[in-house]
Amino acid sequence: MSRVRTAIVIGGGIAGPVTALALHRAGITATVHEAHPSTTDGRGGTLALAPNGVAALRLVGADEAVTAIATPIHTQVLAVGRKRIPLPGLAGLPPLRVVHRNELHRVLHDRAVAEGVTIAHGKRLVGVRETADGVTATFADGGTATADMLIGADGVHSTVRTLIDPHAPGPRFTGVLGFEAVARHEVDSETGTMNFAFGRGGYYLYWPEPGGGTRWGVNLPQERPMSLTEARAVPAAEWLRILRDAYRDDDPGRNLMRTSSADELQVVGSMHIMPPVPHWHRGRMVLVGDAAHAPSNSSGQGASLSIESAVQLARCLRDLPDVPSAFGAYERLRRERVEKVAARAARINHAKAPGPVARAIMPVLMPLFIKAAMNPEKTIGHEQRYVIDWEAPVTAGVPVG
Repeated sequence: MSRVRTAIVIGGGIAGPVTALALHRAGITATVHEAHPSTTDGRGGTLALAPNGVAALRLVGADEAVTAIATPIHTQVLAVGRKRIPLPGLAGLPPLRVVHRNELHRVLHDRAVAEGVTIAHGKRLVGVRETADGVTATFADGGTATADMLIGADGVHSTVRTLIDPHAPGPRFTGVLGFEAVARHEVDSETGTMNFAFGRGGYYLYWPEPGGGTRWGVNLPQERPMSLTEARAVPAAEWLRILRDAYRDDDPGRNLMRTSSADELQVVGSMHIMPPVPHWHRGRMVLVGDAAHAPSNSSGQGASLSIESAVQLARCLRDLPDVPSAFGAYERLRRERVEKVAARAARINHAKAPGPVARAIMPVLMPLFIKAAMNPEKTIGHEQRYVIDWEAPVTAGVPVG
């Protein structure tokens, strides 16, 4: 039985509230401290929740509220030129769910508050002081908080990560800038079908919205990273002009861009991944979610892995007698799994902006690739069928997984 009774969670996005909920179930009181002044500030676009992520949400009682606001995706299709190639799926699993990040934030925030979790906004972490008995966080507004431990759920630009290890790697730019909108154009695609397309201007995806129109997301190749502030400083009408020019020769890309409004264009910003982080924990501080592991959005697993890690950390803190043993077991449970997912996604990234030669032969090669190499059980079965056994006790010698 752990002697940890209280925790400070830094970050109120996805991993933060789920961590607090899981700790609450484990008998540990957690307070979430979020830098932004409100529940959500419009950051991010739509994200995917895989079946394993929804299964982990079930353990903290948030699955039904999340699936109620999400769109189920039952079928996935790869579009290369005029070819439409159905992608094989996994039998016996519920569908992928897509949900806007802002809506997911709100639901998780409300669920945590309903369970008695305190979430404080406008609390930007600037320093940490550890003692033999606990840890004290200092915030930019001059306030402090003290607890038995501190959890960094503060994303790819994590402050906690640099406090744990000043030499820790930062996020890497994937070479693409993200955009999203809902077009008035109706595509020839069944509801619940996600289409992945490789156009001349770059990779994009789209699916019919249940209420009408077509939601699309673009990964536009970009030479240098842009902060979200920089990207949003460019008028949306200018970005839409660039997108329309980039996809003018694509079907249905040109119609999606043409029938989208600049007023509704969501500038998601530069896409980043986290390289392997050498140190997930030090002393009474530990990382969870994107602060420790952020695979490319190509994985479809970023949010789901963050949710899993939050739950597994709580299990370890529940069952092991001290902070060092709990943190060690947590890393053994998670590192191999998340790094395998990241490696798979990195291989996909290379195809997101193919050159002219690659584009020319893609229609020929892709069907052969899918038939020969894309065995869903082999490639993603172990990812999506993963279910955490909350009731199983964690031991100090827990194997990797």
